[in-house]
Amino acid sequence: MNMMVLILLVMVTVGAAGFALVPSALGNKQADKRMKAYRGDMRTNRREADANRIRETRRKNVQEALKSQAEENGKKRLTVPDMLFQAGMKTKPATYIRNSVIFGAGLFVVLFVVQVPFYFAAIFALAGAYLLPRMYVMRKRKKYQDQFLTELPNAIEAIVRGVKTGLPLNDSMRVVAKDTKEPVKSEFGRVLDQQSFGFSMTDAVQVLLDRVPLPEVNFFVVVISVQQQSGGNLSEALGNLARVLRNRKKMKEKVKAMSSEAKASAGIIGALPIVVSTLVSIVSPAYLLPLVNTSVGQLCLGIGVLMMATGIFVMNRMVQFEV
Repeated sequence: MNMMVLILLVMVTVGAAGFALVPSALGNKQADKRMKAYRGDMRTNRREADANRIRETRRKNVQEALKSQAEENGKKRLTVPDMLFQAGMKTKPATYIRNSVIFGAGLFVVLFVVQVPFYFAAIFALAGAYLLPRMYVMRKRKKYQDQFLTELPNAIEAIVRGVKTGLPLNDSMRVVAKDTKEPVKSEFGRVLDQQSFGFSMTDAVQVLLDRVPLPEVNFFVVVISVQQQSGGNLSEALGNLARVLRNRKKMKEKVKAMSSEAKASAGIIGALPIVVSTLVSIVSPAYLLPLVNTSVGQLCLGIGVLMMATGIFVMNRMVQFEV
């Protein structure tokens, strides 16, 4: 009987010890799992924090570069050599000035022959010699920039494909300079020529901004410059840039379509006085002669021309939108 009681007490003791030790062992395993999970979360959070810090640093570098370049470009005055260079023209500044003087002299002779008063002819000739050649070159410059922006996203996407396949940035640009359309083809070839002269990629891409001083080109130059200085995923950055450029182009086309009615109205209103005066002169040649032959008429004509020019300028600025 005593033996049975002793065995029963031993069994109870062993069971109690098992119940006491097994949960603590299981609890230690769960605590270890929780600790490992916590450490893993800490590593993940640290990696995310480092990535965010690097991304924030790169964003600040891009913003500072954009701000400095915008301030530098804002301080620049568009000179005749810069205007001809950015229009993609090979005309020398001396040739441009000579042709402007010849054009002004010819305009003065024509106005004097049609019996426009001497001082009016001189004023119109001077204004025409300065404004009309400049307007022509600026129109060529705008057309050159539009052609460049049309092809730039394709060039950037070609660089992205080359970088993703393992090509260096120089070789990817060489592909662009070989296979894309003008004027992107020539401009990227100019960048490669600068590198062959010993310039770094950061300095070489500045040629693009000097030739085509536009925000879109500035974005591309800043992305390349920041990547060369601080590293990063170039293909991802350029891919995002190509998408942004295409979206900007779509927005510009939308703005152009929405403002086309206002531009047509401005053109009709601006051309109406000239058309009416021409038709009246054809039907009744002597009707408008007092505007030319009398001093009061000449004064009124000058005031009318000045007001027309002011109105055309205001209407032109009203339909200009920056995207």
